Amino acid sequence: MSKTPAQRARKHGERAAVAPSARPGARVPAPQATPRAPQAEGNPKLIIIAALGATVFMFWYLHLLALAQMTQLSSGLAMPDSMVAGFAPSYLEQVRGAMNADALGQLSYVHKTAGTIFPLVFGLAFALVFGAWVRGLAARRAGFALVGAFVIVRIAGNIVIDTALGSQPFNSGLAALAAGLVIAGWALFALVLLLWGANALISWRRKQAAAGQAA
Repeated sequence: MSKTPAQRARKHGERAAVAPSARPGARVPAPQATPRAPQAEGNPKLIIIAALGATVFMFWYLHLLALAQMTQLSSGLAMPDSMVAGFAPSYLEQVRGAMNADALGQLSYVHKTAGTIFPLVFGLAFALVFGAWVRGLAARRAGFALVGAFVIVRIAGNIVIDTALGSQPFNSGLAALAAGLVIAGWALFALVLLLWGANALISWRRKQAAAGQAA
């Protein structure tokens, strides 16, 4: 049978009536923190994969669909911006002679829509890739520089091609500039992919070496 505080005080003194936790110097256990539910965090890897998927789709749509179909309006001549090795100014004049005003307008529309969206999506995707997956500062800066140069050169090339095709009389200087921009655009495109591939290979080898050392 438990005793009341008054009974404990008469038997043991006033200190016995005080609860142990309320005595001077008594250590009160700290309340345990309520565990928090883990916060949902976005996965940047999924964003990068989605951007790369959009890049692949836009490349297919622009080069393998839209520009390929434009050859039906140019008597089978390839569109200038799809020629990796460039073209002579006379070739651009030949394309202009094979296409009427409506066909040239359709090519200009392709350049303003898919021809602009593709380099922008490509630039965004690989800016994310170099920013998130490339460790070396020098390699990251080089990647950003190549991506930015590709976007500018590719869009500028589209503008110069349309200007050269619509020039009256035909401007060989603009045609040569357009050819140079096309070559530079494809070269920058390849350099971006090569830099990405090289960094991916280096990262994979580092992981393999770390796994071998751990084993």
